[in-house]
Amino acid sequence: MSYCVNPACPQPDNPDHVRRCQACGSELILHDRYRAIKALGQGGFGATFVATDESLPGKPLAVIKQLRPASTTPHILDMARQLFKREAATLGRLGDHPQVPRLLDYFEVAQQFYLVQEYISGQTLKQELKSTGPFTEYGVKEFLREILPLLKYLHQNEVIHRDIKPANIIRREMDQKLVLIDFGAVKDEVHKTALIEATSTGQTAFTSFAIGTPGYAPQEQLALRPVYASDIYAVGATCLYLFTGHSPNRFGYDSRTGEILWRPHVPYISDSFAQVLAKMLAVSVRDRFKSAEEVMRALDVASHLGSLTEGMVSQVPTSNQADDPTHLETENFSFLPTHIRQARDIQAYKARKGQSRKSASDTQLERQLTVKPTATRLGNTVAVEKQRPTKWDAAAVLLAYGKGRKDFADCDLSGLQLPRVTLTKTNFYGAKLDRISFQESDLSGANFARASLIQATFRDANLAGASFSYANLAGADLRGANLSNASFISANLRGANLCGANLTGARITQQQLDYAKTNWLTIKPNGKRSFFG
Repeated sequence: MSYCVNPACPQPDNPDHVRRCQACGSELILHDRYRAIKALGQGGFGATFVATDESLPGKPLAVIKQLRPASTTPHILDMARQLFKREAATLGRLGDHPQVPRLLDYFEVAQQFYLVQEYISGQTLKQELKSTGPFTEYGVKEFLREILPLLKYLHQNEVIHRDIKPANIIRREMDQKLVLIDFGAVKDEVHKTALIEATSTGQTAFTSFAIGTPGYAPQEQLALRPVYASDIYAVGATCLYLFTGHSPNRFGYDSRTGEILWRPHVPYISDSFAQVLAKMLAVSVRDRFKSAEEVMRALDVASHLGSLTEGMVSQVPTSNQADDPTHLETENFSFLPTHIRQARDIQAYKARKGQSRKSASDTQLERQLTVKPTATRLGNTVAVEKQRPTKWDAAAVLLAYGKGRKDFADCDLSGLQLPRVTLTKTNFYGAKLDRISFQESDLSGANFARASLIQATFRDANLAGASFSYANLAGADLRGANLSNASFISANLRGANLCGANLTGARITQQQLDYAKTNWLTIKPNGKRSFFG
């Protein structure tokens, strides 16, 4: 299929063998090289298309951005041409970074301007959230640790992106790295004079100079005065989306200060990280972080504070709650942050067993979760600080599961030997499970999303309906495993052994299978065996 890029074309779809549009007669092969095959998006500034490069073997995909001047008068056209060349030069300079699509080509055809960039295969963070659900605090922090160095790189190159949002960040399928796309709103500091001249005369080079997306663009950017801190605000707003799955403009604003009223929508966040996020989202540029490096330092401090308070009781219970063991037993805390859940688990066990008589198994589990605490006051909150070990042992995992615990999110279980155990519907989201052995175990319905499972052993295990979305399964042993209806969305399967595994109904791509080891006994997602190993 060929797609006509003429904005006035009444019927842009065409057969893939024709060179001219059958509806309007426009040339379909741009620059004697690129054939657009579908539209990705359109706006006042132009449109974006997926195209094939007809000049190269295999006709690889590329992204073409068409920039349309508002007028063809000499003055406007000349200004558009200058800005176009500057933007191409900026994108060419930024393309040296592995998390920015490379600029492949740029050209002018019939007074319209075209940028050709590398095509990035993968899901946007917006698409990802629809598949896997909102991120935990740990996941949002990992997002920041990956995106902030890229933001620092852009700003060091005197570039303000101006349209950072979940739909413009792709997790590249090949290596799971985040890639920032859509530099259509990019602003190079060297453009400042030209843009001021253009806006002062009431004319701009393009129909509508992109200023960002509502909810993600701060006030100074909407007033056409973006600064580097404007991108920091957009990254903070993206964090809110990752926490909630909602655009920040749905939260409402304080009528007096203009601040986003996000805190009630993100109740399960540490105070230290909430302070970092609040400073990223400050309405006044004076109160906001000035650089990505400042945010990274603050994030490191917040993470350090989080590690000190991890496993704390966030609030001392009232006397009535302390005296009522059913208060803890009957509530479902599976949605709470891990350290709060663990602390409440301890309280629940104590309430059930009684402080005077504890079994040996209770003592072992309690020791695994905590050691003798010391009271600490954080602001108005009294907390119990503990030196919780970062690593669990196999006996404690089985003991906790036997007592009803099914949440081991973000826990370190690496290297444990857990063969022939039953841990159905257990949550291992974001956990460290490298070199763990689950051989012949029943893990049906378990959640391994974003977990590290490097060289893990699942040989002959039951993993029916399990989720491995965005997990790292490099070198994992899945021989003979039941993986029917399992989800491997964007999982890394490089070097994983799937010989004899049952993948009936699994959500897995052929590219992922190509990275893994398979044989004629491997059952494909369609339920058939074949010689594709």
